[in-house]
Amino acid sequence: MKKLIIFGIGEIGKLSYYYFTNDSEYEVVAFTIDKSYISQNKFCNLPLIEFENIKNLYPPDSFKIFIAIGYNKMNKIREEKYFLAKQLGYSFASYISSSAIILTNYPVGNNCLILENNTIQPYVKIKNNIILWSGNHIGHGSKIDDNCYISSQVVVSGNVHIKSNVFIGVNASIRDSITIERESLIGAGAV
Repeated sequence: MKKLIIFGIGEIGKLSYYYFTNDSEYEVVAFTIDKSYISQNKFCNLPLIEFENIKNLYPPDSFKIFIAIGYNKMNKIREEKYFLAKQLGYSFASYISSSAIILTNYPVGNNCLILENNTIQPYVKIKNNIILWSGNHIGHGSKIDDNCYISSQVVVSGNVHIKSNVFIGVNASIRDSITIERESLIGAGAV
């Protein structure tokens, strides 16, 4: 199995650990966060390591990383940690649920979390550092740029372009052939 470190010990870190452990080719071996936030030495019964020291203990040529941070500050914190890990030389794991329907012929980007019951139609492009919570429909020909978070039960119709650092709340519906600009926040239930 491939060895994986998860950055983050919040709810998304804990859930990422569950999904990677139970439905992927990865073995989670440690967690990491910034030194200033560490108040324990384990999380989920695994070592919790200072991010500032992670490269020495888990070198990037032997371990992948997954940045498990939510949408705070329009996904900017996750984006920042993604680039810091990249500068350290890490490559990134993505999790795609075995119960997601992926029909696109384009590869999904890195550091993506695509949970159960997502339907990704043909010709969809999903870039890097994206979270698609459970039960979404991403319509044909749509494009999701970097650092976005799409909550549960969102419908994105065909040929939609979602630019970087967007948050879309639960049960929102996006009509076809429109562009969602950078750093847009679309609330729950919006049409």
